[in-house]
Amino acid sequence: MAWPRSSRIVPAIRACWRLATWGTAWRGEAAGAWPTGWAAASDAPSPESPITPKGPASAAAKIRCHRVITHLRGRGAERGETGTFRQLNILGDPPAPGQKPDKLWLVYLDEAVVIVLAGGVGERLSPLTRERAKPAVYFGGPYRIIDFTLSNCINSGLRRVFIATQYKSLSLHRHIRLGWNVVSDELGKFIEVLAPQKRVGEHWYQGTADAVYQNLYSILPEQPRHVIVLSGDHVYKMDYGKLLRTHIERGAVATLGVIEIPRDEAGRFGVVRVDERDRVVGFLEKPKDTSGLGADDHVLASMGIYVFETETLKRVLEEDAARETAHDFGRDILPLLINDAPVYAHRFHDENKGRAQYWRDIGTLDAYYEANMDLCQVNPQFNLYDPEWPLRTHQPQAPPAKFVFADARRRGTAVDSIISAGCIISGSFIAGSVLGPNVRVHSFCQIENSILMPGVRVGRHARLRNAIIDRDVFVPRGAWIGFDPAEDAHRHTVSERGVVVVTSDDQPYIGPFDDEALRLEADVDRVVAGT
Repeated sequence: MAWPRSSRIVPAIRACWRLATWGTAWRGEAAGAWPTGWAAASDAPSPESPITPKGPASAAAKIRCHRVITHLRGRGAERGETGTFRQLNILGDPPAPGQKPDKLWLVYLDEAVVIVLAGGVGERLSPLTRERAKPAVYFGGPYRIIDFTLSNCINSGLRRVFIATQYKSLSLHRHIRLGWNVVSDELGKFIEVLAPQKRVGEHWYQGTADAVYQNLYSILPEQPRHVIVLSGDHVYKMDYGKLLRTHIERGAVATLGVIEIPRDEAGRFGVVRVDERDRVVGFLEKPKDTSGLGADDHVLASMGIYVFETETLKRVLEEDAARETAHDFGRDILPLLINDAPVYAHRFHDENKGRAQYWRDIGTLDAYYEANMDLCQVNPQFNLYDPEWPLRTHQPQAPPAKFVFADARRRGTAVDSIISAGCIISGSFIAGSVLGPNVRVHSFCQIENSILMPGVRVGRHARLRNAIIDRDVFVPRGAWIGFDPAEDAHRHTVSERGVVVVTSDDQPYIGPFDDEALRLEADVDRVVAGT
């Protein structure tokens, strides 16, 4: 950050003092104490007769004030007789879509550090997580699940992001390296992967809180005012700047994101009880008995999103590490805080332009499948195409999708579907399906309500329905998937609702060939060969 020239220091000091008289920009040994490091300035205001503000401070004055504050901190202003600095008490408004943010608000975003927890096993998504971490599972064609959390960070103005990984993380590491190298290290910004290193013990991460605790050695040197803890395996759009604003304005030591859910789903989530000001007064982790949750049809569920004061986070993590617990934010950290410190809830404000709040914990095969199928609707609940909230990912260079053959007997067609770059649909019909990049579908196929991950090859005459085909799988000629429940259960993984998951180790059932289809194939091949 460029420092003010000497001719600008005194106006900056005046701006700081003006702001300090409103909101106590720092704490000295006495209220209004002037930092002695600047007391020699010839026309600095006297602490005994502070300047009376005549109007709102300009954005330029605020930013100059912050520069002086940061400079004082760098010269040791947090120690000795200059007192202990604290953040300014005057916030700019979070920007509306398409508007520039207040400069001082950018300061708060710049001074926050994010840690994304992306080491989950995702057992309920198996076999899709057999070779990859849950945040690395493909979603919506070219995207990975973690892309939505990282896009939220970028769109919210957060540029210092750690990603804690653990389980089968190679593909996730590669994806982050190739697709998320989008901020400048030279400007102090980063999106950086933290692999587990056993720095504080002999164990790998024992829980969400332990994952953050073991990475304090990376977080604390960044000197953040606030630490934002996120999960890397949910699909939603959220402005974390609004969450941070709620935290600061209410003077909280911790703030958690919450969303209203139907009461009968409470057993899947941490349930939060709040008072009339949304201060958290109780927390139940995945309650089996919901009779004590009141009479409302809906309850507040934790989204696994937290903001902490850095010193508070460090203290509670150290206390938790010294005890025999599950080392989990929901089970252990929040109950530790809510009894003796102000912890608040921030109600989820959806940045998506859909019909309702959209937040999906796609932790099961059926939830994953249904969320993908929704994207194919004319008006999906989750909008991938919102220019005001762009979604980023890594995509290999690939040509546009292509549909070939317009013969009435075989026509390359797709309706109500997402077809990614590099796909070739050759004389086949596709409906209500999501195809990742570089999928090849050969002639005479019929694919309905299915998800094909990148690199899938589908041989001629194959029929797919209500299926998920894993990456790089070859579906052989004449395969029937999703039509014979007995064969599907014998050969593949089938979800509770009948979705068939096919991996590279599977041997699909080869269905009967229709004689008319074979004659058509022979006729077409003769025409192509010119015989």
